[in-house]
Amino acid sequence: MKKSLMALGVFGTFAGAANAQSSVTLYGLIDAGLTYTNNQGGSKNVQATSGQVNGSRWGLRGAEDLGSGLKAIFVLENGFSIDSGKFGQNGAEFGRQAYVGLSSDQAGAVTLGRQYDSVVDYLGPLALTGTSFGGTQAAHPFDNDNLDNSFRINNSVKYQSVNYGGLKFGGLYGFSNAADGFSDNRAYSFGTSYNYGPLNVAASYMQLNNAGSTLNASGAVTSDATFAAARQRTYGAGVSYAFGAANVGFVFSQTHLDGATGIGGSASGTTNGLTLSDGSARFTNYEVNGHYNLSPA
Repeated sequence: MKKSLMALGVFGTFAGAANAQSSVTLYGLIDAGLTYTNNQGGSKNVQATSGQVNGSRWGLRGAEDLGSGLKAIFVLENGFSIDSGKFGQNGAEFGRQAYVGLSSDQAGAVTLGRQYDSVVDYLGPLALTGTSFGGTQAAHPFDNDNLDNSFRINNSVKYQSVNYGGLKFGGLYGFSNAADGFSDNRAYSFGTSYNYGPLNVAASYMQLNNAGSTLNASGAVTSDATFAAARQRTYGAGVSYAFGAANVGFVFSQTHLDGATGIGGSASGTTNGLTLSDGSARFTNYEVNGHYNLSPA
């Protein structure tokens, strides 16, 4: 109890230092379960799992009103394993998200830090894996299109527009941070979505250069990269329609790998059953999904 009171006192001091329109929110989610797999490396397995549907996390989200519709905003979000208590995202303290920026009611938001790409932001909500209805269990093979946000973009600058009558758009650029290699392990993406009553449509594109490579360990995508490749291009589009409490959707996505060496940084040309042909591979995903809300909750 003493520790809890001390923590509340620190947050109270922070909030008191700002004006009355400032806020800091502590939030989180814990996901634990038991999973049965009928073929894992040729054998059956029953195991305790953390984040099997949604990754366990806790975070801080804050905003300070600067007047005239302008706000300073930040998010620090930690991922962890409920089974072991260890940090997720390869040991990063705030590996899920860590950014700060400015948000305008008229012009949109600009943020800098470790953030989600535009495929996650715009196409993800239409795919079952990008929602609480499907989560990790509904990810496409290897999460090749990153709709389950297996990795985030470091050193990134992101813009997201306001809502123009249902239309939203945005883009992101992740710097390589290399003095002698501007394009070595950089990333960029852009996307758009449109909502009209029960109808939602979205499209997005993402490109990574030398992601997962050890050539530049401080680049945009490093040790959490799904693939190690000279170039990864991912694009897709989706549509969903709500019929009262029911919702049905369709998502198409495709990922191209060039100059690839494997999955998760592996140097092997054949990894987890994926055989690369001259360092190239292509994933094409078609998804039909649906869910029904039994109650408003």
